[in-house]
Parts: sequence; structure tokens; C-alpha cells
Amino acid sequence: MVSQGSSPSLLEALSSDFLACKICLEQLHTPKTLPCLHTYCQDCLAQLAESGHVRCPECREMVPVPPAGVAAFKTNFFVNGLLDLVKARACGDLRAGKPACALCPLVGGTSAGGVTARCLDCADDLCQACADGHRCTRQTHTHRVVDLVGYRAGWYDEEARERQAAQCPQHPGEALRFLCQPCSQLLCRECRLDPHLDHPCLPLAEAVSARRPGLEELLAGVDSHLVELETSRVVEKEALARLREQAARVGTQVEEAAEGVLRALLAQKQEVLGQLRAHVEAAEEAARERLAKLEDKEQVAKAAAAFARRVLSLGREAEILSLEGAITQRLQQLQGCPWTPGPAPCLLPQLELHPGLLDKNCHLLRLSFEEQQTEKDSGKDGAGTQGGSENQNLQEVGAKPEGQSGAQPLSPKEDKAQLPQEDAGPQLERGGRSNKKKKFKGRCKSISREPSPALGPNLDGSGLLPRPVFYCTFPIRMPGDKRSPRITGLCPFGPREILVADEQNRALKRFSLSGDYKGTVPVPEGCSPCSVAALQNAVAFSAGARLYLISPSGEVQWRRALSLGQASHAVTALPGKDRVAVSVAGHVEVYNMEGSLATRFIPGGKASRGQRALVFLTASPQGNFVGSDWQQNSVVVCDGLGQVIGEYKGPGLHGCQPGSLSVDKKGYIFLTIREVNKVVILDPKGSLLGDFLTAFHGLEKPRVTTMVDGRYLVVSLSNGTIHVFRVRSPDS
Repeated sequence: MVSQGSSPSLLEALSSDFLACKICLEQLHTPKTLPCLHTYCQDCLAQLAESGHVRCPECREMVPVPPAGVAAFKTNFFVNGLLDLVKARACGDLRAGKPACALCPLVGGTSAGGVTARCLDCADDLCQACADGHRCTRQTHTHRVVDLVGYRAGWYDEEARERQAAQCPQHPGEALRFLCQPCSQLLCRECRLDPHLDHPCLPLAEAVSARRPGLEELLAGVDSHLVELETSRVVEKEALARLREQAARVGTQVEEAAEGVLRALLAQKQEVLGQLRAHVEAAEEAARERLAKLEDKEQVAKAAAAFARRVLSLGREAEILSLEGAITQRLQQLQGCPWTPGPAPCLLPQLELHPGLLDKNCHLLRLSFEEQQTEKDSGKDGAGTQGGSENQNLQEVGAKPEGQSGAQPLSPKEDKAQLPQEDAGPQLERGGRSNKKKKFKGRCKSISREPSPALGPNLDGSGLLPRPVFYCTFPIRMPGDKRSPRITGLCPFGPREILVADEQNRALKRFSLSGDYKGTVPVPEGCSPCSVAALQNAVAFSAGARLYLISPSGEVQWRRALSLGQASHAVTALPGKDRVAVSVAGHVEVYNMEGSLATRFIPGGKASRGQRALVFLTASPQGNFVGSDWQQNSVVVCDGLGQVIGEYKGPGLHGCQPGSLSVDKKGYIFLTIREVNKVVILDPKGSLLGDFLTAFHGLEKPRVTTMVDGRYLVVSLSNGTIHVFRVRSPDS
């Protein structure tokens, strides 16, 4: 690309596609220039003409066709001149046939020695004899005669161009020499006589000298405009980058704020349930005491009544009369005492919900939108550095520096507080700092097509999800790459490094976790690495239907042939980095460092033979295997013997095939779902917990992931970009 303000060279114009028609993709023929300054073949424009208009194929501008047709569009004499120069060089090429001397036929001779020179003024090829004579005649002794070989090589293009004259389309053989000022038309000597005889005309050199300053001034204005456009484009890209970064930051804040509310709600739940249990226990204790007293009184009364009935029914007259006084006194005593201790207080518990929980218009989370300030506005506001502006933005949205939670930690007293009012709830509103601020409040929605299902019961209480903290992003395309990268494999490689399998460029690239390029691990000639895993002082990768183990210097230690029944084979390193596992036609094969097959199993045993297709595979620090089964459309978790521990095939997959898998140090499973731009999280047994990353975090067609040091999730996108997120555990 030619930089602004510099002039393109003649060689660039002749060797580029400048002389090719953008419609037929052939060399321009009868070039016609549209008002938008795009040039095409006359016949090609005629095919595009419709209803008296032509739409430019490049800038899409609609141009009216002159009444005389497309032939009336301006002829591009500049392109014609370049084409004549190209054609002249092509005619002199030996591959186009043996060139003939232009003067020999005129004098009745033949060029026995062949053509050796060319006259730049006459544009004729000459033999050696005619060239010598051409230099000695009175009319042509000033002509520039050059060596034909050098002319073919392009050594004299500039001189030939200077001596080139545009030919009149009306009078063949006549050069254009004048400019008719009233008609703005180029004229030859024949055109000058009629009908422009009475019109003021200027020689071309004088006309160009008179009009060049105006054109150069206009060109300078356009160059200045291009600089402004370039600046605007850079500012627009920076604004888009800031938007994406801010969206990722706000998305993290939403997650943290929601988790803070959830934590407070769960704490209140435990408190209310504790109060309910304490109230019921106290009421039960009081009731038991009252029941014990009532039972004692009941026993005493029953015993006295039974004794009196026996005496009355079985006693003799003398016996009854002798006991009458005692019985009467006892029965009167019992009747005189209250049978019950009075009505017992019975306080029935009732749940009172905060009105905001029942109000569907109550939004604990809100978004506000503020116009981005330009650099000029930022300068007026006194923002001395970019860092200062960034800090100001962090304060506006309530963001915390890395290592701190976006939601305020809850103290024990705050845990016991009531659910906050709507106005006091966690909000993502910015302070009213600028009078240019425009607010649009609404619910905070995910860009993903559907939310993941409700959180599982294992989140009840204190089992909260890990959450992402954006770390960095970087592209993996290097200057030596011949194709756009296609990331098919990722793995940790040394301390805070990753190894990237770029299948398109047949390379294993090393990057630091911050995006610094560290070089490559050489691969065998012709290998396109697919999946990759790092072992002890070795690298394992699959390519085609083979599994390779190579040293960091690229030396092949061994290779094994794999089944052809699978298009690609997933590779993962086992804990201890001394064995490598590879998925082969639905089962898993494990090899040791010497290349011997250590074990081979099918998840679920032989009963699952032919029913599995593990496209992605990883191993957990606990020694379990996790695979994406495209035949069962599920995520399967099994131990080292193939015994299935858990399997998920629920609605959290959104009807999509499960993608790449990574496992952190606690066993949480991070599953990529490419079609909906998500990474979801599952517990160590394969139960879905919820979303971990969404489009809010800048995910756009995620491909493969890996976990570094158990704390950093590395996600690759289809465009060759890598995002790194720090996995913050709930207790951090």
C-alpha cells in the first residue's frame, strides 16, 4: 500500500492489478472512467447499465449513463498510456514470437541479425543496422534508441513513459497536443482546425502547468481528510475495544453483584430457618411441660374417681358411710382445683416477603449508558493520562481492581440484615458526573440465546460458583504465517506458558500467559498438529491418524498409528505428566512415556461399545476422565477404569454438541458450547451448575480451552484470538 502523500512508482502501476478490470478481471480494454474515478472496460459497463444508470461495483455509487451511452464516459488516457507501454513490452518479448524490425520492410530489406534495439520516440523495434542508421539521420538523430533486452527488463520504462504521447481517438496516428479551454476537450492538430478553430486553446504542457496547482490543492485536502478518516477509524476501533472490555467488566460485576445478593439471601434464609426452628423448639418444650402436668392431674383424678366408684358399687352400707367423708372431701378438692392451667399462647409463624420480591417491575440490577468522551473532551476535563481516565471509569461503574470483588463483602451483621429496598439494592448505575449522560434503564439480559437451567441443589447454602476475572487477550498470528490460524489444541507448557496447535500453519506455538511469543516446538515435516498435551520434557500431539511424542526440540521419540474411524483424536496428559491418553473410535487408550499401551477402556464398559464418540477429552487432577460424547450428545465423567461416575445430557447444552473441556484444581468442569458462545460449569460429577462465560465476556465462536496452573482458563476463538480469564473460587 502506498503511504499518503507519496507518489506511486511506474513499476508499481505496471506490476499491480491497477490495469485489471474489477468486473471481468482481465486487462482493461477501452477503459472508461466513472465520476467516482473507478475505471472499467467499456463493454463491461455496457453489461451493467440498467434503466439509464450504472452502479459502481466498488463504491456502489449510482451513476447516470450519458444519453450517448457508456461510450460517452471519459476515456482514461492515463490507463491507455500504461496499457500501451505494457503491450509494447509484451510485443518485444521473445515468448510472444520472434520480433521483426519495423524499418527493414520499408527499405526492402530483412533483419537477418534479429531485433536488438528499440526507439522510445518512434516506439519501433529495430535491428542493429537500422538502429545505427536511426541514430545518424537528421530527423531521428535526437531519438532515444535503447538496448532491447534492457527495455524488456523494464530499465527504460520511465524514459518511454516520458516520450509517450496520447493518441487521438478520432484521428489515428495523431497525438493529442492541445486543450480547448471552453470545451475542456483534448485535441490533436486535425481536431484543432474544426470545430475548435476559434476557441482559445493551450498546449498540453501549459494547460497542465496552469491546472496542476488546483489539483494538488484538492489532493492535499483529500489527504488531510484521509488522515482524519484514519484517525476516526482508529478512535472507532479503540471505542469498540473499550466497549468490549467494559462489557466484560460489567458482566463480571453483574455476576459478582448477583452472587452477593444470592449470598445475602442464602444467609437470610439460614437465619429465618434458624429462627423458625428455635421458635418451634421452644413451643414444643412448653407444650411438653403442660402436657406432663395435665397427664399428672388426669391420673390423680382418674384414681380418685375409680376408688369412689368401687366403694359405691362394691362396698357395704357401713363401709360406704365410713368412707363418705374422705371421698367427699377428696372429690370436692379435685373439683375445686382448675383442670387446665389456662389457655396456652400459640404463636403461629407466618412468612412475610419483601414487596420487591413479588413486584416483577423491581430490578435489583440495572444498566445505565453513557456516551464515550473523545480524547479532546478528556483533555478538557483534565484527564492527563489514559490510566487516569481508566481509573475514573472504574470508579463510575463501581469496579474493583483485580483481586477484589465487585460486590462488597458482607459482614456477619450485614448477613442478618433484611433484604435491601429496591433503591438500596445492588445497582450498576454510574454517578451523575456528566450533564451529557443519557440513562436507559432496563433488565440486565444475557446476550446468549437462552439462559442455562436453574442452579442445581448443590448451590444451596454456601456452595457458590467460581467466577471469571478477565486477565488478557492476544492474537496468535505471527508474521511468518501463510494462512489465517486455526487453533485446534491448547495445553499448559511450563510455568505460566501455553502451547497452541495451529493446524492451518502446521505449527506448535509457545506463548506466555500474557501473550508474549516464545517461539515454536518443531513438528515433523508435513504434520498438521490437531490436539496437543505437554508431558515431562516431551510433547504429545495427534495429526491425522497418528499419535506423536516429540521432545521440545522437535525430535520424534515415538509415533503410533490410530484408528481411521475418527476424523480427529483428542489428546490429554494424565496427572503426573508421565502418561498420555488419546480418544480412539469411542474408547480411550493410555500410553506411557516409552510408547507402550498401558490401558484401554470404553466409558461404561463393553456394553457401551460402538455407542461412544469422544471428540474432546481431558483429565482431572483427581485422576478422572471427562469427555464430550458426540454420539450420545453428552458429557461423560469416568474413572481410570472406565466406570461412569456421571453423565450430563440435559437442557444446559441448548441442543448443541458439547465442545472442549477443561478442569480446574477442585474438579469443576468447564464446558465450551460454541454455537451459543458460552462456557458453562459442571460439578466434578457432571451436574450442570450454570454459566461461567458468555458473550458478555467477549466470547465469539469459542473453539478449545485449557486450564493453566488450575487457576487460569485459556479460551481460543475461531478468529485466532485467545482470551485468558482467572478463575476466582467462591472462598477467595
